[in-house]
Amino acid sequence: VQLQASGGGLVQAGDSLRLSCAASGRTFSSYAMGWFRQAPGKVREFVAAINWSGSRTYYADSVKGRFTISRDNAKNTVYLQMNNLKPEDTAVYYCAATARTWVPGDFHEYDYWGQGTQVTVSS
Repeated sequence: VQLQASGGGLVQAGDSLRLSCAASGRTFSSYAMGWFRQAPGKVREFVAAINWSGSRTYYADSVKGRFTISRDNAKNTVYLQMNNLKPEDTAVYYCAATARTWVPGDFHEYDYWGQGTQVTVSS
């Protein structure tokens, strides 16, 4: 599967953004999806994940209550709605996919990655 992330940009603290990740292929609904981010000089960190049907979601503590992951299997797309953005949310955001029974927060569990989209939050 090929993934294309989009929707990043430069915003101010407190603003919102919605990231999208479009997937190619007809088996999108069989993949669990995740969002990770990486800030300069830092390791890639887990942000959110969703199972194949959308019935289960998982979040990092740092984004819980502010970010929402969702998916539309008819459109082969997963979304990350980010509200009340903070400067510490600044990073390149990556979407990822896996067909395994997986540990949502472990980036080693994901087999396919998008190219990343930059999110910059100014104070």
